[in-house]
Amino acid sequence: MLTVKMKSLINQLWDSFWSGGIANPLTAIEQISYLLFMRRLDEIDSKLKKDAEWTREKYTSIFEGMFTSPLTNVETNKQTLRWSHFKQLEGREMLSHVQTRVFPFIKQINGKNSTFAEHMADAVFIIPKPTLLVEAVNIIDALYTEIEKEMQAGQTFHDTQGDMYEFLLSEISSSGKNGQFRTPRHIIKLMCELISPKLGETIGDPACGTGGFLLGAYQYILTQQTSRHHITTDEDGFERGFGDKLTDERLWKELRENTFFGYDFDTTMVRIGLMNLMLHGITNPNIKRIDTLSKKYNEDNHYDVLLANPPFKGSIDKGDINENFSLNTTKTELLFVNRIINSLKIGGRSAVIVPDGVLFGSSRAHKDLRKILIHDCELQGIVSMPSGVFKPYAGVSTAILVFVKGGTTEHIWFYDMQADGYSLDDKRTRIEKNDIPDIVKEWKARNKNANDNCKTKHFFVPIKVIIENNYDLSINRYKEIEYIPMKYDKPEVILSRIEELELEVKNNINVLKELKNSE
Repeated sequence: MLTVKMKSLINQLWDSFWSGGIANPLTAIEQISYLLFMRRLDEIDSKLKKDAEWTREKYTSIFEGMFTSPLTNVETNKQTLRWSHFKQLEGREMLSHVQTRVFPFIKQINGKNSTFAEHMADAVFIIPKPTLLVEAVNIIDALYTEIEKEMQAGQTFHDTQGDMYEFLLSEISSSGKNGQFRTPRHIIKLMCELISPKLGETIGDPACGTGGFLLGAYQYILTQQTSRHHITTDEDGFERGFGDKLTDERLWKELRENTFFGYDFDTTMVRIGLMNLMLHGITNPNIKRIDTLSKKYNEDNHYDVLLANPPFKGSIDKGDINENFSLNTTKTELLFVNRIINSLKIGGRSAVIVPDGVLFGSSRAHKDLRKILIHDCELQGIVSMPSGVFKPYAGVSTAILVFVKGGTTEHIWFYDMQADGYSLDDKRTRIEKNDIPDIVKEWKARNKNANDNCKTKHFFVPIKVIIENNYDLSINRYKEIEYIPMKYDKPEVILSRIEELELEVKNNINVLKELKNSE
């Protein structure tokens, strides 16, 4: 959890980039990510070196030896590429040193053939002014000083650093291309609770953006692998842990390197996602730049769990659409659900956010998708969310679909979420009213507490009823609104009251006139 001072420093960082000439929030967060990464490299290397000295093991520093920058073709001692070294330089010298030496060095830090290097190949360090770089370096140092204080108070490093980066991302207040925008963290946590990812499963996101769902699944798994006395509760009411039960290094390696897979077609999002995962301790992220709707992507029957909030609008050229899709459409909100179904293994699970139109749209493609969800999958639940959940990005009404590939759908559990713990206006300030804890509780007990009373917040609808309603999955089709008849007085009684009020007004006016005349 971030302190007030940390939030203030992050706001200062945003303000400095804005006044320094980098107004685009995605560009700013990308450049900030590079600086955070430079600092972490120095910090991690110093820690590993100290650990090696303590255990008397051999350690080769990543800053050992010489580096030849491809920009200058000049050899540089790698020790000068450390954050702790260049932060002491004068402004102009620091900017030149970072641009021509440090940044080219970090671009290939995991090896020239690594996924990281591949996506960083055309990355550019564009901080234009020495003053901006100096100010940013100082603020980032101050942020890590605050993180150290939080660690001394009992917070884990990755939790606090992760919260810091998420708060940075939350300041992006404009939606990206083709309807992309960040999913609120508490909604990600809710979806992880609904789908329960487990250690040893392959977990993916076909439209990962900044990597929020992958990190949500990572944190959920860590919490499940944490001793009860180490569990804490975060500001959204969800349990958090750090995985102290994972004592086998091979399990950590499997979790960090072979569990999470993300894809996005936007280069900037891929880089931000890579940095986000690395700053959370996933040292070698599997995030790739590819359009998972296209013919180039062919990972069918591959994943145990898929979590996603795909773009809500846009279309793809018909000639580029993957030939394995069942739907005859170019609408991306439909094709992404088709992609998820294809990518899951039989028995694989998914929680995906869709716009309400997917639930009741009348086109053949809309109806065909709903038939696939019901007949080729077990559509277990639909959580209807209020339209303000994604403000200030968008006001569209949405729902969470929870389903398993394969099996048959016998009934569908609906929940009418009316509040998510935040106001539903553009400010999204925290409020007391919150259905999310109840959703988690009722979801886990849904089969024990089966309820077909459509007048309550949550209820089951038999599949027969869904089919009779032309496969409509909108909650409004099934939820019964209980109307309480209003009782009104007879007209003569109402008229009598009006006359009494008129008389009272006249009397009061006369009293005021008498007071005025007596002055």
